[in-house]
Parts: sequence; C-alpha cells; structure tokens
Amino acid sequence: MLRVKKQYRKISIVMSLFVFVLTLFLLNHRVVHATTTDNNTQQNTTQDNQNDIGQLNVGQGPEVATGINDGGFSINYNDGKGQMAGNIKILIFLTLIALAPSILIMLTSFTRIIIVLHFTRQALGTQTAPPNQVMVGLALFLTLFIMSPVFKNINENALKPFDAGKITQEQAIETGLKPLRDFMYKQTQVKDLNLFLDIANQEDAAVDKNGKIILEKIPISVLIPSFILSELRTAFIIGFLIYIPFIVIDMVVASTLMSMGMMMLPPTTISMPFKILLFVLADGWDLVIGNLVKTFY
Repeated sequence: MLRVKKQYRKISIVMSLFVFVLTLFLLNHRVVHATTTDNNTQQNTTQDNQNDIGQLNVGQGPEVATGINDGGFSINYNDGKGQMAGNIKILIFLTLIALAPSILIMLTSFTRIIIVLHFTRQALGTQTAPPNQVMVGLALFLTLFIMSPVFKNINENALKPFDAGKITQEQAIETGLKPLRDFMYKQTQVKDLNLFLDIANQEDAAVDKNGKIILEKIPISVLIPSFILSELRTAFIIGFLIYIPFIVIDMVVASTLMSMGMMMLPPTTISMPFKILLFVLADGWDLVIGNLVKTFY
C-alpha cells in the first residue's frame, strides 16, 4: 500500500512538471508570435503611409497642403470681427462644461441657496430628508430662475452678436461679463469689497474722491472673492434665523422630559415630530424658499 502511494506521488510530481513546462512553452510561443505580428503590422502601416504621402505629393501642388490645414482648428477674422469654426465651438463648449460647476457655484446664487437648504434640513433634524440629490436639484432650478435675466442678457448682447461676426472677441467678453458684474456687485457688501481691495492694494484705483466704489474699476479678481464671502455671510445669517424656532422646541421638550423624570429618553426623538408639524402648519417651504429668492431682488 505504501509503495502504491509513493508511486502515485512520483507520477503526480512528474505530471505537474510536464504541465508546467508545456504551459511555459505555449506562453513563449504566443509572445513571440504576437511580437512578430506587431512588427509586421507596424512595417505595413509605415509603408502604407509613405505610399499615401507619395500619392498626395505626385501631381498635386500646394492646394493639397492648404486643404489639409483647413481641416484643423481655425478662426476666421473679417476686419477684426471674428467668426468661430465648428470645431472651435465644440472645444469651447466642452471647456465650459468642464468649468460649469465652478462657474455655477462661484458666480451665481447657488451658494446661498444650497447653504440655506442645508441649514433648514439640519434644523428640522431629518438627516437624509430631503436627500442631497433633491436639495441640489432644487438649488439648481432656483438658481436658473434667479439668474435667467442675466443669462438672457449675456446671450442677446454677447454670444449672438459675436457668433454673427458683429463684435470682436474682446468686446464679447467685456459685454458678457457686465451683467454678471452687476449681479455680483448688488449682492456684495461694501466691507468685503474694501477688504479685498485693500489686500490687492487697489483701493485708491477703484474709489473716487467722495469715497464711493466705482463698479467699472473693480477688477474681476477682486469682485468674485468679495461676492463669495458676502454670500457665505448672508447664508449663515439666514440659517441662524431658521434655527431659532426649532431650538425653542428642543428646549421646551428637553425641560418637559426632565421634569417628568424621563432623562434617559433623547429629546430629539420627541421633538422631531413637533418640528415637522410646526414646519408643515406654517408652510415652511413656501416661507423659506420665497423669502430666500426675494433676497436677490
């Protein structure tokens, strides 16, 4: 019996070694075959390209090179008035899509809206209701509603004339930034503007003799951070005002539970239904969103 087991082990070892060697041989053969195929393919591709170039050069003048170059990126100018080619429009469109989140958050009303909605959810004590997707979607459509006059102004006075070749690129950028500058300036507090003007050492250049700030002389690099800082301050003030009635409910419920000797029961478990009831009876969503949108007008 022991001899049979020893023989079986020897046979198993020999078979394993054979399978291992055979596997290595097959892998080596495939690698060599793949390398040879790739080399042949590269040689054929190089030869085909040389043949194509030879065919293009034979019997063709400089018109061929001109036709090939016209297929690239180009902008046609007519007395300083530009008209973009189709591929340039696609490139600009894709670039705007990549920068859209930053533009949406930094230059519009989105920041204030999303922060106020977050404070409202935290004050109610409902951790995931409404969910983040709903809050972001609501903030996005409210932003489109608030910013629609600005976007229409940019489209009518900057994008369409530039696409038609009526204005130059510099004029289009300047005209398109003007509605955004007006919107941000109206929502920016003076002390925030003075803060960044002082940091940038441009306070004298943007202030007239009477001490008033001139909008046209404020650099866009100063106006944007000032606007963002003002939006954060305003959003936190609104969030604090929303918190006050819900804090009162928490205090009343906590003192009631302590007077009843129910100190082990979490007050938030009892106060959350009362918060939701108060919010629904007072038509809280209408009050919060309505007054929030009115702060931009």
